[in-house]
Amino acid sequence: MKNKSNSNKKRRILICCAAYLVIMVILIFVTVTKAGDSAPIADPTAAPTTAPSDDPSVTPSDDPSENPTQALTGSHMIEGVPTIQQSGLNAGCETYACTMLLQYLGYDMDEYEFADNYLITSLTSWDGNGVHYGPDMHSAMAGTAYAGFGIYAPAMAKSMNRYFDAVGSSQKATALEGIPLDELCRKYIDNDIPVMVWATTWMDEPYEASSWVVDYVDENARAEIGDTVSWMQHEHCLVLIGYDDKNYYFADSYKGAVSQFEKELSQLRYEQIGTMAIVVQ
Repeated sequence: MKNKSNSNKKRRILICCAAYLVIMVILIFVTVTKAGDSAPIADPTAAPTTAPSDDPSVTPSDDPSENPTQALTGSHMIEGVPTIQQSGLNAGCETYACTMLLQYLGYDMDEYEFADNYLITSLTSWDGNGVHYGPDMHSAMAGTAYAGFGIYAPAMAKSMNRYFDAVGSSQKATALEGIPLDELCRKYIDNDIPVMVWATTWMDEPYEASSWVVDYVDENARAEIGDTVSWMQHEHCLVLIGYDDKNYYFADSYKGAVSQFEKELSQLRYEQIGTMAIVVQ
C-alpha cells in the first residue's frame, strides 16, 4: 500500500508540474502577442521622421538655405554706389552696371574703356538667305555695347575678369544663377557687397524680340553651334544695392539714378530673364 501511495503522489506532482508549465507557456504567448499587436508597423516606403528637440539651446538655423521660407525683413542700403546715365552705349546696360560696380570698388574705369577693351563681343550677321547668325549670349555680347542685343552673366563675368587680370587685381567676378533676390540680399547686400542682376527696364514684361542661329560658343555656352537662341525685349542689367519690407533698390543706368521696384515683381522679372547675377569679391 505504501508503494502504491507513493506512486500516486509522484504522479500527482508530475501532473501539477506539467500543468504549471503549460500555463506559463500560455501566459508568455499571450504577452508577446499583445506586445506585437500594439507596436506600430513600420512602412518601408515612409520617409524617416525626427521628433522636435526639447533642448532649449537648439534653435532654427539663420542660414536661409536651411530655412527657405524665412521671409526677408528689415532694410539695408549700400551707400556710395554711383549711378551713370546710359547714353552713348545704347546696348550697354551690362557695361554700365559693371562700371558702376567697379567704380564703387575703387577702380578707375569708365564704360567706354571697358566696352572697347574688355567686353567679349561677337557680331550678329545675316547671310544671303536672310538667316540671322550670332553668339550664345552666355559666351559673348551679341553685337557691341554701342549697337547690339545683350550679354549674360557668365560671359560678363569673364569680361570683368579680363579687366582684373589686366590691372593685377586679386578680385574676381563670379556669375551666379538660381539664387532668389532675398537670398542675395542676406548674403551680399547686408554685407555691403553690391550685386549685378539681370531683370528688365522698369520691370516691364519681357517678350521674345529677336532670334538667331548660334555661330559662336565658348566653355560657358548653353547652346551648340547651329542651335537657335532668342533675345528678350526689355532685358536689362542693374546693380542691386538695397531693400526694405516692400521694395528692392537698384543703381539703374536707364534712369541714371536709384530705382525702386516692388519685391514680388522684381523677383518675377529676374526669373524671366534667367535668374542671373554677378558678385565681385
